[in-house]
Amino acid sequence: MTHAADFETAPARPQSWFARAETWLDDKGKGAWIAAMVLGFIFVWPVGLAILFYMIWSKRMFNKSSCRSNRSHRNHAAFNSSGNSAFDAYKAETLRRLEDEQGSFEAFLERLRAAKDKAEFDQFMDDRSKAPAEMTQTDMDEKTDA
Repeated sequence: MTHAADFETAPARPQSWFARAETWLDDKGKGAWIAAMVLGFIFVWPVGLAILFYMIWSKRMFNKSSCRSNRSHRNHAAFNSSGNSAFDAYKAETLRRLEDEQGSFEAFLERLRAAKDKAEFDQFMDDRSKAPAEMTQTDMDEKTDA
């Protein structure tokens, strides 16, 4: 059986200042890249332009923020077992109940929207049916005046 201690690890190569800066900005997220670009434009415009081109070239500008991926990673941690079976059962029951409540609330909102849409449509149809009746009444008044 081999152990991790049996393998020799190569010493890590020191990163250049550019690689360290890139890693630091990646850790901070898209906002840090945008801030660096804006500051580059303010102080030395070619630097800001270079950062903009680098962001477009490396597709950092169009990728989702790393902060979002961290949030989704934290959400997956909620489903991991804590080791306490009573707590895990309580957590599973609470999550199931909350999902049921969310489903019922979304169904309620859908019924509410449908009722509002129906009321607006009925109002439109009533207004539309009244308009020709009023038009007919004004036409009759004009004919009697003539």
